Amino acid sequence: MTLVWGGLALGAIYALVAIGYNIVYLSAKTFNFAHAQLLMLGVFVTYTCLMEWRLPWLLVIVLAAAAVAVVAAIENLVAVRPVKDVHNILVTTLGASTFLDGTVSLIWGNQPLAVSFPLGGNAIDLLGGRVYPIEPILILLVIVIVLADFWISRRFLVGLALRAMSEDPEAAQLRGVNIRAMAFGAFVAAGALAGAAAVFVGPKTFAVSTLGDSLALKGFVALAIGGFGSMPGALVGGAAVGLVEILAARYLGGEYSNPMIFVMLLTVFIIRPAGLFVHSSERTV
Repeated sequence: MTLVWGGLALGAIYALVAIGYNIVYLSAKTFNFAHAQLLMLGVFVTYTCLMEWRLPWLLVIVLAAAAVAVVAAIENLVAVRPVKDVHNILVTTLGASTFLDGTVSLIWGNQPLAVSFPLGGNAIDLLGGRVYPIEPILILLVIVIVLADFWISRRFLVGLALRAMSEDPEAAQLRGVNIRAMAFGAFVAAGALAGAAAVFVGPKTFAVSTLGDSLALKGFVALAIGGFGSMPGALVGGAAVGLVEILAARYLGGEYSNPMIFVMLLTVFIIRPAGLFVHSSERTV
């Protein structure tokens, strides 16, 4: 059970990245390939605020969310808004991810930096396994985020507008939805969410300059397994990737973790090409 807890906690982190991808995808039908780097930046901001400045933990959540939201807004204005073709946005956001990787390395260096957690770092017994307090909290956090998205998208005007945009942008625009402003807001909101979530991610992953690249790949695999645009799919896909990674490392060896993840991805694509939670449909053109 200890391995399961560890795998689910890792999966929760991958699901957080996949959720960020989804927020941008649903609003603009493209991906922000720098989203994992935004989460990484939030982890480093958390380290600075919590470990160096010794600020209160709740204040750190607010500051990390605000800092990453500002960076996301700048990225959108520089690397997304001037680009007309959504396919080219993949290239410009990939460039933004490289820029953020270099900036983080320049400011904080390449050595892993430990980030503390208020509830401590000692393992506890939970449901037959040994877990660190941050692990069940990460799992609970991502579940709450998915449930909150479900609620907001059905109960609030902004959520309904984003759903309309994801299904038919032209029709939503005809109904008075400001497509450009909503897409920008969703982009920044995804950044703010990454910054806030980074406060919980840091104690699990440490602050390290290679974190963004690792999370980007596995977060995208989690998204592909669950299905593009599906928040529950991101949750399940993340859990699947985390469990396969840690179980393969334990029983087959660490060098087999990534190959087994991609074997799982190929298996899902063969059975459900659109992902586990998305139904492919035919359109007459």
